[in-house]
Amino acid sequence: MSSNGAAHHHKFLIVGGGSAGISVASRLCRAGQAGSVAIIEPSDKHYYQPLWTLVGAGVLPREATERLESDYIPVGAEWIRDAVQEFDPDKNAVVTRSGQRLTYDFLVVAAGMQIDWDKVKGLRENIGRGGVCSNYGYDTVNTTWQAIRNFSGGDAVFTHPATPIKCGGAPQKIMYLAEEAFVAQGVRGRTKIHFYMGEPVIFKVEKYAKVLLEVIERKKIEPPHYRHNLKEIRIDAKEAIFDDLASNKEVTQHFDMIHVTPPQSAPDFIRKSPLANSAGFVDVDKQTTRHTKFANIYSLGDCSSLPTSKTGAAIRKQAPVTVSNILAAAKGTSSASQYDGYTSCPLVTGYRSLVLAEFDYDLKPRESFPFDQSKERYSMYLLKRHVLPLMYWHGMLRGRA
Repeated sequence: MSSNGAAHHHKFLIVGGGSAGISVASRLCRAGQAGSVAIIEPSDKHYYQPLWTLVGAGVLPREATERLESDYIPVGAEWIRDAVQEFDPDKNAVVTRSGQRLTYDFLVVAAGMQIDWDKVKGLRENIGRGGVCSNYGYDTVNTTWQAIRNFSGGDAVFTHPATPIKCGGAPQKIMYLAEEAFVAQGVRGRTKIHFYMGEPVIFKVEKYAKVLLEVIERKKIEPPHYRHNLKEIRIDAKEAIFDDLASNKEVTQHFDMIHVTPPQSAPDFIRKSPLANSAGFVDVDKQTTRHTKFANIYSLGDCSSLPTSKTGAAIRKQAPVTVSNILAAAKGTSSASQYDGYTSCPLVTGYRSLVLAEFDYDLKPRESFPFDQSKERYSMYLLKRHVLPLMYWHGMLRGRA
């Protein structure tokens, strides 16, 4: 149901119609709250972004990741085709881009991450030119496979910024796939592959970091450059300029191809609001997802301050906790439901291999299968390629899983 927001008050008002927002709305409607839920979302398309790595590697077309937003607005929820511009939590209200003032009993903020293309000088205008590519947008993901298949050797550079990002493993997954593609294309012998990342380690969970370093060594990828943050692309000179965060020096790297993971942040309307913490994310309790100051506001997913990897798998565990706590609060009771930081990173290491990393707030493995998931497996690749998308579209977004 689409609306311009004629009904200005809602019991449950959800900001964002992505993975987190739709999951919460579906669960609320399935819990008997149909007719009391509204979702503010301007986009008419919904994307399964975890597959963009495989799109960038030429495995499937980007269209396979796209659906109509209207097909996933749950029955019993009102869709307000607008965007939030301002929060007024003291008066239980939001103001939208079109000037509507909407009030609520409970607010759920699930607005995702903002891609800050312009924080890397020369990036936005050069994506798709001179070997510059990125998987981090529906409009840019095809540039990656174009760059990989047209690569004839030289320096292939892959970057990971010094900011929180969607799916922390994605910047290196496309690197492993590109390496295999270069082998198949017969150009690997005249290629050097470089990985520059803002983090001090390849992966925060030691068990999985160990195998990823073994993958890098086996594939003869250059040793990773840790604590390096991309700040500029000089397209004419084919140079990538990094800040070495350890020495405060500038580093120049030649490239013939460069896959850029752009800096990311919470959306501006959140960062500048009373809901944000010092880092710009919605400031919530890490176990209940409730705001630390405003008791009738909750947040989950990428825009929240929850200190775990920002993945769809994390949202799948956050959504039922959030809904349980909201429904309890609406009844004037309390809920024992808590989120333990569970997240999952399916780390693709090749066209037939994947390491399924699962862990919690304490960076302790929380594996789902009765075998060592730190080993590369074709079965886990098939899980990512075929099973997880089905679970997403037909389970998670429907409030069933």
